[in-house]
Amino acid sequence: MAEITTNLLSQLEKCPTGIVGFDEISGGGLPLGRTCLLSGYAGTGKSLFGIEFIVHGIEQFGDHGVFVSFEESPHELATNVASLGFDLKEHQAQGRLKILQVELPNIMVETGEYDLKALFIRLNFAVQAVGAKRVVLDGIENLFSAFSDLSILRTEFRRLVNWLKEQNLTAIITTERGRYELSRHGLEEYIADCVIALDLRIERQLATRRIRIVKYRGSAHGGDEYPFVLDSTGFVVMPITSAGLFYEVSNEKVTSGIESLDELLAGGYYRGSSILVSGTSGTGKSSIAAHMTNASCRDGKRTLYVAMEESPQQIERNMRSIGINLAQWREAGLLLFHATRPTANGLEKHLASITNIITQFKPDVVVIDPISAFDVGVNEETVKLMLIRIVDLFKNKGITVIFNSLTVGGDAEERTSVGLSSLVDVWLLLRNFEFGGERNRALYVCKARGIAHSNQVREFILSDSGIRLENIILDEKGNILTGSARILRETQIVGAETIQKSDIQRRADAIKKKRELLEAQIAIMRAEFEDKELAIEAELERERLRIQATGVALNELANRRNLATIEKPL
Repeated sequence: MAEITTNLLSQLEKCPTGIVGFDEISGGGLPLGRTCLLSGYAGTGKSLFGIEFIVHGIEQFGDHGVFVSFEESPHELATNVASLGFDLKEHQAQGRLKILQVELPNIMVETGEYDLKALFIRLNFAVQAVGAKRVVLDGIENLFSAFSDLSILRTEFRRLVNWLKEQNLTAIITTERGRYELSRHGLEEYIADCVIALDLRIERQLATRRIRIVKYRGSAHGGDEYPFVLDSTGFVVMPITSAGLFYEVSNEKVTSGIESLDELLAGGYYRGSSILVSGTSGTGKSSIAAHMTNASCRDGKRTLYVAMEESPQQIERNMRSIGINLAQWREAGLLLFHATRPTANGLEKHLASITNIITQFKPDVVVIDPISAFDVGVNEETVKLMLIRIVDLFKNKGITVIFNSLTVGGDAEERTSVGLSSLVDVWLLLRNFEFGGERNRALYVCKARGIAHSNQVREFILSDSGIRLENIILDEKGNILTGSARILRETQIVGAETIQKSDIQRRADAIKKKRELLEAQIAIMRAEFEDKELAIEAELERERLRIQATGVALNELANRRNLATIEKPL
C-alpha cells in the first residue's frame, strides 16, 4: 500500500478524505480547493461517500463542512448514518457541520433565465456560519431535472464549479449516472477537475461494488476498478490487487503445535509465514490448524479462526476428540472465531470483514478454513486476486496464517483449486492411502521456503491425544505400508530383530563358555606346570645341598691328611 501511495504522489496539493483505501488509490485524496464529481446508480454509496468526506474532515483533520441535500432532510441523513457511528447532530450542535436542505418544487417549468444566485447566497451563508473548508452537494441532477437546454446547464454548472473554487472549497458533487454517460446530462464530467464512478453489479446472485477514478487533473492516480464495501464501519475501498513485496521478515520460529511436524521443518515455521495445508476431505486439515491454534494461544498469542464451513461450537466439540480444548482460549480472549458462509457476501465483503477484525483484534496467528469455500459461485481468477491481497496483508503485518484448502479426488496431488500454492511459504500436502482394505492418511512437506525440511512421507495418525507422525515402512516391492499393514510389518521386523538378537546372544554365550572352558584348562595346565616347576626346583635344591655336603666332606678329608703329614716324625 505504501508503495502505491508513493508512486501516486504528485505536486498537486491534496485533501485527504479519511475513507479507508481511497486515499491510497488517489495518491492522497481529492484535489484541494477543487471540485470532484461523484457518479453512480442508486445504492452505490454516493451519499455515504460524501458524508464520510465531511465527517472525517471534522474528526480527523479539523475541517468543518457543509452538506447540501437536494433529496433528504437533515433528520433523515442523521438517522441513516447513525448506525455507522457518525453523529451528525452532535457536529451540528457544536458548530462544525451545517446540513442545508434545498427543497425543489414538485413541478418545475422551464421558462426565462436560469440563475443559481440564490443557491450561492444560501451556500455562502452556510459556509461562513461554520467556517467550512469542505462542501458536498448531494443529488445535483435534481437541480437541473426540468431543463433541456444543455448550453444553459453547462454554463450554470461551470458557474457553480468556479464559485466553489473562488471560495477555496474542496467540494464533492454527486450525480446519478445516465444511460450512456457518467452523469444524467453527460456534461458535468467534462467540467469537474476529478471524476469518480461508483458501480454496483450482480454477479452470480452476489452484489459487487466497484470504484474507479475516471479523471484526475494534475495528479497521477490508480485507474483500475477497485472493489469496495459498505459495512458497519462505512465506506471501505480495497485499494490494490497486491499490497506489494516490501515487508519485514523474521528469523523467529513458531511451533506448529505438533512436535513430529516441527522436526520435519527444522523447528517450525518462520513467524509471519503463510502456510497452505491441502488435501481431500477427512485428511486432517482442520486438526493441523487446531494444533497450531492451541499452541499459539498457550504461548499467550492471539489467534483469529475464520471458519467458512463449521460453527465455532462444532469446531470446539470436534477438536476435543483429539485432546484439544479450544473453548478455554476463547473464554480467555486469546481466540476469536469469525464464522461466516462464503456465499453470504461477496469476496470484497469477506476481505473487508477480515481486515476490520485484524485491525481491532490484532492477532498473531490467523486460520482460514477452508479457502476453497470461496470458490463457490466465483471464478478462480477472482478468488486468487482476493487471496493475493490477503497474503500480502498478513505479511505486511507479520501475521502467521494457515490456509486450509480442500482438493477433490480427481485433482492433481500437487495442485490447489485456487492456485495459491505458488504464493505461500510452506505447503503441507495430506494424502489418503488405500492398502490392505484400509484407508489411512499421510503427510509430506511439498515446499518450505528458507527451511531445510525433510523430504520424507510420514503416516498421519489422529488419536485422542492429538496428531502424531509415524515413519512409513515399505514392503519388499517398495509399496508404502500404512495402518495395520505397517503395524504388522513393524511386528515382523521387531520379531526378526528379536530372533537375530537371540541368535547373537546364543553365540555370544557359547563363545563365553568356550572361553571359560579354555581358561579352566589353561589354569589346570598352569597349575600342573607350577607343580612340576616346584618339583624340579626341589630336586635342584637337594642336588645343590648334596654337592655342597660332598664338598665339605672332601675339604675335611684333605685337612686331615695335611695334619697327619705334619705330625709324622722325621
